[in-house]
Amino acid sequence: MNWKSLLTHFEEPGPDNTRQTLEFAYDRGRELGINEVVVASSSGETAYRVLEVFKGFKVVAVTYHCGFHEPFQNSITDDVRRDLEEEGVRVVQATHALSGLERSFAKKHSGIYPVLIVADTLRLFGQGTKVAVEVAIMAADAGALSGNDIIAIGGSGRGADTALIIKPANQSRLFDLKIRETICKPRNF
Repeated sequence: MNWKSLLTHFEEPGPDNTRQTLEFAYDRGRELGINEVVVASSSGETAYRVLEVFKGFKVVAVTYHCGFHEPFQNSITDDVRRDLEEEGVRVVQATHALSGLERSFAKKHSGIYPVLIVADTLRLFGQGTKVAVEVAIMAADAGALSGNDIIAIGGSGRGADTALIIKPANQSRLFDLKIRETICKPRNF
């Protein structure tokens, strides 16, 4: 496939782009010899869709930390988590790498916090770009990655609309992370 002629922007963000995002990402990953994919999946739905497309890839699904929506409640059910793991998916449940405790300080005390500035800077490229970078960091911190280039998939709310090729890094080495390519993303966000 000639990637220079491929339209890599969707007009609008959202879950309607999920299938195309996954197909573009799979094709590009195969072309580059990448075999790891990290996907944001709050309920497990997008992780299941990745399993349909990414045959032969190591799949890591990253979901919200316990209590993100409601205290002491998980966004992904135990049954879905167990099923995904039986399918070979590594499920990572973690605090957002690009907000975490800083979001609590910002809500209570206002002010400027460096990690939130990083997150907002990435959002200049769209919410899905921020999410894809964040889940790559979270998966690296969980020890779920080899350290080789990965495909990182994020979205704007539900589903997937952004896919990146990333050289992952842990939080403690954030500036070693490299966004090597944008496979696709929404144009209007």
